[in-house]
Amino acid sequence: MLGIFSFVGFTLLVAVISYYATRKTDENSSDGYFLGGRSLTAGVIAGSLLLTNLSTEQIVGLNGSAYTDGLSVMAWETLAAIAMVVTAIFLLPRYLKGGLTTIPQFLAKRFDITTKTITSGLFLTGYVVVLLPVILYSGSVAISGMFNVPELLGVSNSTALVICIWGIGIIGSIYAIFGGLKAVAVSDSINAIGLIIGGILIPIFGLMAIGDGSIFGGLETLISANPERFDSTGNAGQEVPFSTIFTGMMLVQLFYWGTNQQIIQRALGAKNLAEGQKGLLLASCLKILGPLILVLPGMIAYHYFDGGLASSDLAYPELVRAVLPKPLVGFFAAVLFGAILSSFNSVLNSSVTLFGIDIYKQHINKEASERTVVKYGKIFGTCLALAAMFIAPLIANAGSLFNYLQEINGIYSIPIFTIIVVGYMTKRVPAIAAKIGILLGSALYIISQFLMKPYFENAVLEDAKASGIIDPAALKLLESEAYPHYLHVMAILFLSNIIIMLIIGKIWPRKEAFELEYTKQVSIEPFKYVKQVGMGVVLVVVGIYIYFAQ
Repeated sequence: MLGIFSFVGFTLLVAVISYYATRKTDENSSDGYFLGGRSLTAGVIAGSLLLTNLSTEQIVGLNGSAYTDGLSVMAWETLAAIAMVVTAIFLLPRYLKGGLTTIPQFLAKRFDITTKTITSGLFLTGYVVVLLPVILYSGSVAISGMFNVPELLGVSNSTALVICIWGIGIIGSIYAIFGGLKAVAVSDSINAIGLIIGGILIPIFGLMAIGDGSIFGGLETLISANPERFDSTGNAGQEVPFSTIFTGMMLVQLFYWGTNQQIIQRALGAKNLAEGQKGLLLASCLKILGPLILVLPGMIAYHYFDGGLASSDLAYPELVRAVLPKPLVGFFAAVLFGAILSSFNSVLNSSVTLFGIDIYKQHINKEASERTVVKYGKIFGTCLALAAMFIAPLIANAGSLFNYLQEINGIYSIPIFTIIVVGYMTKRVPAIAAKIGILLGSALYIISQFLMKPYFENAVLEDAKASGIIDPAALKLLESEAYPHYLHVMAILFLSNIIIMLIIGKIWPRKEAFELEYTKQVSIEPFKYVKQVGMGVVLVVVGIYIYFAQ
């Protein structure tokens, strides 16, 4: 009961502060509703990058993957550091030189308006089908698990999950749709410190629980009990086979940290290139420590519960409920609730803006006033939130939450990343090539992963069972070897689309070569030691892999 009171109290405190901080903001203008600026310094950029990334779909999902596969899933965290280095050295200078505020804005300049609209449409589709439902589902799993909502309300697990999904969705929608970006930012800033502190406390209390009060004793117990789970190189039957690190894994990381509007917008707001690069490099250094919060608790949960949980996605919430002192459970749940709202709000707010500016204003009503654009953006956001609430419960049958998120994201992430790469690396590839590349890339990925893959996997499993193979582990391994890993498929399609676009550019080049103009909005003088620090980060990541390789 104390936990529930502390949860409700802290959540209400955040809501009241957010209301008073935003009540005088003009939410009827685009600037008031979706603010941005070019004055951010390195520390702010680094903190914002990490806190935007850190939420329950990461905490619950990746720890769930670590519960199943062990340390090998740390690739999602450690390789992010390398992606940020690449973004700092190669992508950010081009973004700031062009004076960009959004990635679709570059696509409109480089190709045409239609390409920008298709990209915005893909982003919105991904948000409603994948990202928003995953955020709601993972958050609901965490809240339901920590408070044992099924027992509290006397309902089934599935009913409790739906109740939590709709509760989080409604509150998040109120923040994002009616409060705008400022409400999101204010609530984020309050929850930030608590999330980091709480995230570090969980593995500390978890190690103490299995080490008779000793953190180092718990770590020694954890390693000695299952040394094979501390292997950084995943095998073919795991979520992240080692070979995928050299193919699609880096493409996914580069898309997320280098082109995803939610993330890169923090660096686009830098006061100059040097500050932006320092912010990305600082974030990359901190990201190397990410497995302490996002992987280690899942491995502790595997040992603590002896691998006996009904679902890997329960690993984190059940560990929190088991090892965190009762007075802190409510507070940590409130902080996690804030993280859920943070991600949900950010995605929903970005969706409202993409629809209002790129679709409604561009194609539906070109003469619309700012008040009208914001009005219809809010209506669209409400519909989007409702759709996400209906879809979220279906994710319970998707297997590994984090793996599901990354695989589905491939529908739009790699095609978009492909046309951005070609757009910057070439000067005469025409707009038609970008349209073909993005649509063909999405279509081929859907055919590969949702038609061909199930066909081959089912055929292999039927043959195996006909041969008398019934061991679940053996069947899982055969299933994983029946078809290329989705990260390999991403790499294959990435290269194929680039080749297709280059061929089109050779046959039907654009009349005038594209030139990236320097808008002089900010200084693009680079950070003096950007390459040296970047190389240092890369060497540390490689060293970690070598140290834990078995």
